Amino acid sequence: MAEQVEKMSHEEQSPPPPPQEAVLTVSDVPSPEQTPKHDNASLLVPEADDLMIPASPTSAEDKAPLSPPPPEADHADKLPENEMKALQELKQLLQHALNHATPAPPPPPNQESDKDNNNSNSNGNHHHPSRQTIATTLLEDDGAKTLEAIEETIISCARTSPASKKCTPPKSPEQEQSSSAAASLYGVKLLEDDRSDVILLKFLRARDFRVKDAFAMLNNTLKWRREFGVDDEDKDSDAELDSQLERAVFMHGRSKHGHPVCYNVYGEFRDADLYQKMFSDEEKRQRFLRWRIRFMEKSIKKFDFGPGRASTIVQVNDLKNSPGPNRWELRQATNQALQLFQDNYPEFVAKQIFINVPWWYLVLNKMISPFLTQRTKSKFVVAGPSKSAETLLKYISAEQTPAQYGGLSKEGDFGFGDSVTEIVVRPSAKHIVEFPVNQGCVVSWEARVVGWEVNYGAEFVPSAEDGYTIIIQKSRRIGSNEEQVVCSSYKVCEKGKLLLTFNNPTSKKKMLLYRFKTKVSN
Repeated sequence: MAEQVEKMSHEEQSPPPPPQEAVLTVSDVPSPEQTPKHDNASLLVPEADDLMIPASPTSAEDKAPLSPPPPEADHADKLPENEMKALQELKQLLQHALNHATPAPPPPPNQESDKDNNNSNSNGNHHHPSRQTIATTLLEDDGAKTLEAIEETIISCARTSPASKKCTPPKSPEQEQSSSAAASLYGVKLLEDDRSDVILLKFLRARDFRVKDAFAMLNNTLKWRREFGVDDEDKDSDAELDSQLERAVFMHGRSKHGHPVCYNVYGEFRDADLYQKMFSDEEKRQRFLRWRIRFMEKSIKKFDFGPGRASTIVQVNDLKNSPGPNRWELRQATNQALQLFQDNYPEFVAKQIFINVPWWYLVLNKMISPFLTQRTKSKFVVAGPSKSAETLLKYISAEQTPAQYGGLSKEGDFGFGDSVTEIVVRPSAKHIVEFPVNQGCVVSWEARVVGWEVNYGAEFVPSAEDGYTIIIQKSRRIGSNEEQVVCSSYKVCEKGKLLLTFNNPTSKKKMLLYRFKTKVSN
């Protein structure tokens, strides 16, 4: 029995093989050994879990009405039988590691085993401390100072002879519960409630529900977090980098399913001064990497990881004017981030959207696509410059999409909670938006046509038959490179209706976005 326990412990602790270098690395590759290898990789495209994710500030977006997230099989009672079995096995391994301060009783000592032990000790190979590595790592994670005595018991038991292990008292159920509650990850205490199952399922999915591989990945993640100081609360965020990178990386709004959205604007790194500050030497690259990790943590801690709730993000990667693959400093920093985020933040992306993609990336995507799993392909969306806004609006509502990316979200009178109406204007057709208004109010509106090249006009028509139509905005043509959003208001002095006219003279369909708001006039 002791040999079986020891064998199982060694198997559980064996780390997964290092991932192979690849042209395209994605977060949900089931296992490192399945990653295709390309010897001459010259470009690593940012992947699902490795982009810079700052914490979203407290704002109106948290109060905006959200669509419920898509049904994810995070409820333990809704999992398929094989996944339920894998989850239970992983929880048992984790519980065993947490409570294994007292090793299983070994077989009666004999001369051969004593001789083997002496030979092992003389060679410096101590099997028992190795068997306790997982438990020690889990218990030490997140600064669990209350378990210091238990950790000392683990080490002392590991170093004593089999005959002396009988003096260690067995742990009570209360102690076992305390041990399991002490290990935490992403702000969630493991094995405490359903939120822990959501975390464990991420590791299982990342390893294609191979329990031992998922357990090794979890153990390595906890060890890395302790060594990297991820949970050290005394380390403040880098305010200087926060200000320098606020336009390159930012959180804004949520997807139609309630996932927070992170925008990564790679064109900002074409600025030579910013590029030198971020990537010119190894020290600066390490500082940049730590900044990314801390902002990732701040964003993740906003999740409550409840079953069926959104616990992943949507990544929007703007490749317009991005530095080319010849910028080795940026590529090196990206490679380091890819490895860390792939290994320690599994299954944290719902959708990976690339917009303003240059032609060479589209070609590269077609070349790599056959090597990717169907699950990986389902997460990736790629759009060229002409289709970027249209693509984003499929996954993010217009009121949540920034104005520079085709939506209506910007500073002003309207917020995330003010819904937007979407209308398709047919080719060579005119569409009139009619909005009834009452006397003594001020009506405000925002409108845009994706891609514009449309004639726009606004007028007020009173209800009284003898009233006069008032031209608010004379019809004019708005080009694709002109203003993004039309914003205007009108003080209503009599009952009537507001008419917005959009005339599409082109041969293409156009997406019209608009919203109204009224308030009592002073």
